[in-house]
Amino acid sequence: MEVQLEKAILVGCGSNLERAQLLSSLEELSKLAETANAEVVGESIQYRDRLDASSVIGKGKVEELVRLAEEKEADLIIFDRELSPSQVQYLEQRFPCKVIDRTQLILDIFAKHAQTKEGRLQVELAQLEYMLPRLVGLGSSLSRLGAGIGTRGPGETKLETDRRHIRRRIKECKKQLEEVERHRQLLSRQRKKSETPQIALVGYTNAGKSTLLNRLTEADVLAEDRLFATLDPTTRYLELPSKRHVYLTDTVGFIRHLPHSIVAAFRSTLTQTKEADLLLHVVDASDPEVNEQILAVEQVLEELGASHIPILTVFNKSDLLEQELWEEKQPNSIHISAFSDEDLIRLRDRIDLTLPSGQINGKAVIPLSKGEFLAEFYRFAQVNQSKTNDDEHILWFTTELRKWSQMPQELKDYVVEKTED
Repeated sequence: MEVQLEKAILVGCGSNLERAQLLSSLEELSKLAETANAEVVGESIQYRDRLDASSVIGKGKVEELVRLAEEKEADLIIFDRELSPSQVQYLEQRFPCKVIDRTQLILDIFAKHAQTKEGRLQVELAQLEYMLPRLVGLGSSLSRLGAGIGTRGPGETKLETDRRHIRRRIKECKKQLEEVERHRQLLSRQRKKSETPQIALVGYTNAGKSTLLNRLTEADVLAEDRLFATLDPTTRYLELPSKRHVYLTDTVGFIRHLPHSIVAAFRSTLTQTKEADLLLHVVDASDPEVNEQILAVEQVLEELGASHIPILTVFNKSDLLEQELWEEKQPNSIHISAFSDEDLIRLRDRIDLTLPSGQINGKAVIPLSKGEFLAEFYRFAQVNQSKTNDDEHILWFTTELRKWSQMPQELKDYVVEKTED
């Protein structure tokens, strides 16, 4: 059945100094709109040093866009930034079509692609929490919400209910996700008991993570050339050249300005990133915005508390580059094509060399005033001997390198001596 595309007009706004970033972000917004089954029929950028408090782009630009929307018979206007509830209310009253922002568009794509019960719950939770403060701002659009971009997930009936009902549904979603999280933690503990190292594939959306998982492990994960093609994490066994076995997990892709509601709702899924012994940061080497994408991923890893984990940067799609551009740009990186058997052999060898192994012996001194760190230290190390004096706990410990790599920096700060075997 042929999908009916909605006609969309994209709107960007920022200072003239941000011209390059605005153009790049609007191009990415166009790809997001296409992923959500929208046909982009117009684009507009308003350069201004100070955003208008009520309309973002100013009254004159609003009037210009109203005429453009009528001329193009647009179904929706998509703003390349998050709109406040009052801004949504103001704009809805002036435009003859739906108004959504970048966050709502990403949430809609997530709702469209979520396959598992957990994925659907996470998306619904993020959408409901996003919509709750904006109910008053939806204005006349509530009567128009029958289908289309910005309405998937919880659906029009939930958006028309009062705040009390939505809060109740949010509570139910959180409760069900807690059950899923308990099951995930049980599986995680079983994996840790097996002493099998865990590797997480992270990276910008559409960098080729799922393709790489399929090629390395012969998994059957959906891999398409589109943004956020897969949302649900998949874990597979991988045998390295040294005959070591590891768990390799594909995670949800990141993007610039990834909505905080998505990061919060998918926190249980992304916990696997935080618990990994090694991160494979998959980068689309052929993308002109590669540096900005790397920074966006690093920012999300920082937010998740996973920035201390060892990273091997995998520049994928290198077959699309000119040979002279293949120089290593990161201190620990490798250039490959996921479709090259020779490159996959090189990657397995590199993972084997990068994955922490062996153990560390050391001494830690923890002040009595920081007693809460004592139990935390026992999680990451085997304490062979300890003593306590008037001011501090002194611990002589042994830990595996992979557990050392997972130890938070705030704990490592109390280690005064260490040797590596």
